[in-house]
Amino acid sequence: MSAAETPATEISATETPATRRQILARTGALGASIAFTGALSELFAGTATAAARGRSGYGPLVPDPDGLLDLPKGFRYRVLSREGDDLRSGEGKVPSNHDGMAAFGGRRGGVHLVRNHENRPTAPLGVPTVEGLTYDPAAKGGCTALALDRRGRVVDERVAIAGTAVNCAGGPTPWGTWLTCEETEDKAGTNGYTKDHGFIFEVDPVDPRRSGAVPLTAMGRFQHEAIAVDPWRGVVYETEDAFQRPFGLFYRFLPDRPEGGRGSLRAGGRLQAMRVPGVPDLSAVQEPGASFDRVEWADVPDPLAARTPVRHQDFGPKGITHAQKLEGCYWGGRCVYFVSSYARGAEGSAADHHGQVWRYDPARRRLTLVIVFGPGTDVQLPGESPDNICLAPSGGLMVCEDGGGLQHVYGVTRGGEVYAMARNAQNTGTPDKPEWGEFAGVAFSPDHDTMYVNCYTPGTTFAVTGPWHR
Repeated sequence: MSAAETPATEISATETPATRRQILARTGALGASIAFTGALSELFAGTATAAARGRSGYGPLVPDPDGLLDLPKGFRYRVLSREGDDLRSGEGKVPSNHDGMAAFGGRRGGVHLVRNHENRPTAPLGVPTVEGLTYDPAAKGGCTALALDRRGRVVDERVAIAGTAVNCAGGPTPWGTWLTCEETEDKAGTNGYTKDHGFIFEVDPVDPRRSGAVPLTAMGRFQHEAIAVDPWRGVVYETEDAFQRPFGLFYRFLPDRPEGGRGSLRAGGRLQAMRVPGVPDLSAVQEPGASFDRVEWADVPDPLAARTPVRHQDFGPKGITHAQKLEGCYWGGRCVYFVSSYARGAEGSAADHHGQVWRYDPARRRLTLVIVFGPGTDVQLPGESPDNICLAPSGGLMVCEDGGGLQHVYGVTRGGEVYAMARNAQNTGTPDKPEWGEFAGVAFSPDHDTMYVNCYTPGTTFAVTGPWHR
């Protein structure tokens, strides 16, 4: 059997070191109860309930004889795409640095994947420039789109947008497009760029030419991380990933066309930043369940940040609320959830934590701290810096690991148990000093039978099938 579709074979479980930036809360050993404070059930708000499934994960990980991806027994993977291979469209090579991704339903049971490439000027392989789909020819980032048939086979792979920079995460829209986010605020003339960067772009997964390469300038120019769309009101929430002071802000965009639809965000709107009266820094709040009922939203003085980055701008005598490392953002039920991956007093935060999950209820204008991860002392144990998450068929979560050392996709059950779902076996270092690329972009097919996930480097996109509902 080829390396592109390899089943797992059973061996004894072995303990493996984890990294400093793991998503899940502190545990004493793999699979032990999570050490966090707060209500884990909040993470699953508005999702299907399947509390009895996947309580203990799927068993130990089995080393892959082909040295690509270790999975539990009964699961298998297919390599859909690898950095440096030829794009099926003939437009060039598959780019580097596979990052955020989403899966959309296609015709006759097919699937469309849209994949970010977090390419800086030093990236080995940039996204090929394509006429009509390129924003700035000097930038190497962008997205590629894969089309799969109902059997999971790749039938097309092409450039979806090019000439953008540091495309990290983003999020899907209710109307079936992908909003890709530039995690940079470099202006024209920096790093050889010919245009300003730091925008959100809309990408059509089925036909990228319908969306083109148009920056959604009204949504702001800053270090974007992720977005979530309120399907009831059309409001788009945005996180800003800033790890140095002044830290990032949590935003909402009020579109002029709240009914949505492809291209609707180009019509403009109003960008606002969240202000929690009396709370200049969210890290100062440490008690899960703490709520604030008078959340305010302040208009951003200069969304394009022509002279001053948005988080540096003057929001008046009341100021604005900051938070270190605002990353993941998703919609659940009738609320938006967002994540602060960590806060460190030594770097300027008001207090230390190893991750927070916040919930904002638009109807009540109420902000609530749902979960605080850690603190802990042993950085080799699973448990700090929550980031982007994906709902799993078991009713729990799948989370990509990002840090040093061995890299995993971890699951967390509705009962609060942590388990390893996948481990990157691609050693990019040496036998004496091994290195493994992070995981990114975990997503499930619309029928929940396949998990798609990226290895950041070497850029690899996997499709994982198996007894998900066991």
